[in-house]
Amino acid sequence: MAKLLVIHGPNLNLLGEREPDYYGHERLEDINRRLESTARAEGHSLECFQSNAEHALIERIQTARQERIAFIIINAAAYTHTSIALRDALVAVAIPFVEVHLSNVYRREPFRHRSYLSDVALGVIAGFGPLSYDCALRAILGMLDRASP
Repeated sequence: MAKLLVIHGPNLNLLGEREPDYYGHERLEDINRRLESTARAEGHSLECFQSNAEHALIERIQTARQERIAFIIINAAAYTHTSIALRDALVAVAIPFVEVHLSNVYRREPFRHRSYLSDVALGVIAGFGPLSYDCALRAILGMLDRASP
């Protein structure tokens, strides 16, 4: 059984009400429940964490190593484009991670085209709304299946 962690960055607590044309109508709690259920059905545990504070996200990433988290799914939201500190934390713990975005950041403002995480991520999934998280989880579950004897 692998331990998985989903990290949600700033303003994602407003999903379902914030800019639904970009982010959809599904609430963060609903996404989290679905991901937890999918992981549990495959024999793994999954915890979700959301914060609007950069330091709290960094502390959660650092704690993940001590907890022996096998994979991280992270939607760093706006911190994707600004936070070298978040990138440094992910590199420091050396836990493989998938970067997720609800919207297709490449169809949006030019400042969103730059990610400080993408080049150190296992992969990047963007533009499928809440299903972006499901795609990331399915990819990780597939890697876990291939790795088990």
